[in-house]
Amino acid sequence: MRPIRAGLLGIGTVGSGTWDVLNRNADEIRRRAGRAIRIARVADKDLKKARKLVDGMAILHRNAWEVVRAPDIDIVIELIGGTGIAKALVLEAIAQGKHVVTANKALLAKHGNRIFAAAQKKGVMVAFEASVGGGIPIIKALREGLAANRIEWIAGIINGTSNFILSEMRDKGLPFATALAEAQRRGYAETDPTFDIEGIDAAHKLTILSALAFGIPMQFAKAYTEGISKLTQADIGYAEELGYRIKLLGITRRAKHGIELRVHPTLVPARRLIANVEGVMNGILVKGDAVGATMYYGAGAGSQPTASAVVADLVDVTRLITADPGHRVPHLAFQPDQLSDTPILPIGEVETAYYLRMRVLDRPGVLARITRILADSRISIDAMVQKEPGEGEKRVDIVMLTHRAIEKNVNAALARIERLPTVVGKVTRIRLEALL
Repeated sequence: MRPIRAGLLGIGTVGSGTWDVLNRNADEIRRRAGRAIRIARVADKDLKKARKLVDGMAILHRNAWEVVRAPDIDIVIELIGGTGIAKALVLEAIAQGKHVVTANKALLAKHGNRIFAAAQKKGVMVAFEASVGGGIPIIKALREGLAANRIEWIAGIINGTSNFILSEMRDKGLPFATALAEAQRRGYAETDPTFDIEGIDAAHKLTILSALAFGIPMQFAKAYTEGISKLTQADIGYAEELGYRIKLLGITRRAKHGIELRVHPTLVPARRLIANVEGVMNGILVKGDAVGATMYYGAGAGSQPTASAVVADLVDVTRLITADPGHRVPHLAFQPDQLSDTPILPIGEVETAYYLRMRVLDRPGVLARITRILADSRISIDAMVQKEPGEGEKRVDIVMLTHRAIEKNVNAALARIERLPTVVGKVTRIRLEALL
């Protein structure tokens, strides 16, 4: 049987890793897939670099369209990134009747509905394991391994850069700016780190996970996103004192009136496994009604871990390439005509617990007024820390943990608290999840 021939678009960090893994483990991969898989064509703007890696083992192109339209290519591997030319190339590959493997989370989060519809109509597959969690096989777990379950919620550390920064802040007592600079020095953060530190990258990935978990279309525009750039050492220290750690979590949950889809800093009990995922590692918790909570841990980025997921997709596509399109695993786990129109909840309707830190004047009755406002908004207090003022100090921190409350009620209460003449500045609010 002739080898499956793939065309590789982009031979950068992940592309070079894919080339290396596919060639290094060629015999093992052939035994698993049932036939050989080889990259026959490579497109990259830097032909000199590509030539050095490929060393005459594939046809090189500067123009990616030539690879997509080449009649001898069975699978197109898109590793260019972004949502511009990558989108056009993927849609053209599908139109040409070619299967697609991609690691492009932004592309799928924003345009996945159109891409999957085109693939369904053409009878080809779009595989995307590498788009979330690097080498962690979370896509396959949701699409296949947990297919018997009604997924209740997912909570994940799905951005290694932000997790590294938070680990440095906690372990070494570094301020945010210093921890970010260290992440950039090590190559974990880009020169412009906005996508990572403001939660946008995590929101792309969470959009994909939510669609797979609940059988809904991709809805990135409705994701609530809040980053870590405003976190302080004070909050990290108070969280530790109360038995919690702060992590940037992507959370999607099936609620009474819709689906929660949110990325934000979150207090997590220190005893939870996910609270102990440190550095650039990723960790994803999935709660199913039958299996309970399961956790997936590993390298969320990097050349070889991400290449592992890309090549696994190549093997999957190769196994199914002759299968009846109507009986393949659906792109979003559910049959295309069975996707749900369950709405995404606005953040104001989300119910969770909260960490609140406020700076107040050290006067009698201040705490009573604050607790009365919270009670008026049906917010009850679970735990509280009030620091003694230093010598000569007239201001003091009050830290509260609340029971679960509706976010819009919390917003209303905080607006009233911040108007009190005894409260200095804004109240710091961080959401809290027990993850039970």
